[in-house]
Amino acid sequence: MESQNRETMIVGRTIFGQRKAVSKACVAEPRRHIRTLFSDALEELGFMTCECSAPAELGAALDAHLPDLVVLGLSVGEIEANEMLKTLAARKFGGMVLPFEPQDSSVAAPVVELGKKLGLRMLPALLAVTSGALPYDIAAFLPVELPNPGIDLGEALRAGWLELWYQPKINARTLALSSAEALARMHHPYWGVLQPGCFVPECNDQHLHALSKFVIDQAAADWRYFLAERKRLDISINLPVSFLRRPESLEYLHEKLPDHPAFDGLIVEIDAADIIRNLPLMRDLANELRIHDIAIAVDDLGTDWPALAGLDDFPFVKIKADRAVVSGCADDRAKRKVCRQILDLANGYGARTVAEGVETRADFLAVRDMGFDLIQGFMFGKPMAAKKFARRMLCSS
Repeated sequence: MESQNRETMIVGRTIFGQRKAVSKACVAEPRRHIRTLFSDALEELGFMTCECSAPAELGAALDAHLPDLVVLGLSVGEIEANEMLKTLAARKFGGMVLPFEPQDSSVAAPVVELGKKLGLRMLPALLAVTSGALPYDIAAFLPVELPNPGIDLGEALRAGWLELWYQPKINARTLALSSAEALARMHHPYWGVLQPGCFVPECNDQHLHALSKFVIDQAAADWRYFLAERKRLDISINLPVSFLRRPESLEYLHEKLPDHPAFDGLIVEIDAADIIRNLPLMRDLANELRIHDIAIAVDDLGTDWPALAGLDDFPFVKIKADRAVVSGCADDRAKRKVCRQILDLANGYGARTVAEGVETRADFLAVRDMGFDLIQGFMFGKPMAAKKFARRMLCSS
């Protein structure tokens, strides 16, 4: 059944891929935690979602959101599920219907059969729901190709397509949420959610300065949002050296920081290669910014660590070991050696350490035992939109 389901769902890829708008989905399910599970999986893949908890709400949801996909929870029972199908047919719904049948239920077959008789595009019912499997199943609805050439950043800024997503950093000893890194994403009206590689320009692009300002503004706004959700959270952002070179940029950065007693400061992560190429400048900037509660961290440090050894002045507060030397380190002696060298370097300067790219339990145990302070990676959380981050990470910490 699972194989058949995935093959059938591939049909939807062509339909959705031809649309000149982000795919939309409506999750119709009375149980809140199941609605949240589906919505999270869909949003992670770039869908815009809405939810309804009762059959009477479905018509309004269809009129307001015009979804391409309706996830139909069959826990409402066969009679009410059939009423929802009739509502879809009456509105000439042209998208797909994905039924979800809870365990110990047997209503899926007659519901799917009725949907087909009503002329609806019915997918085979999902018989179980797990957070890991859902994105895989639903991914078939999305276009497989990526934009080439990349998206114009100026257009994205003007249209308001940019967002900040947050990836948690976890204390290696207590496994408690420590902080989060803000990562730029684009919610494009055709391509869906895009990562920076599709839209971040070269360092001399005229729009890079505006992108940096967007990151600062949005991070400050999101910090206030997280605080309102009853959780003070330390945030780090990524900025290019070209932005920090300008005195007016430093002033802008300082002025935009939250003026709140709970705000402990901001960490700016700079790629290790950029710091090494501009070492005298970056050391001066780090010392200057510390006065304004802004610290610089060395990002993605790997086998180039010797370039930072033996310095009399090391004003950088954190060193992040590159995923290239962290991922798979449990089974790779050479990677573990580099990780330990980075740890020795950081410990000599009194800097905290972050292992990024931790995706397996074996790697987690390895970096914890080596002595890393913080852990960042898919094992503990993928990057997620601010509201989803607050719901998943802040409420449970």
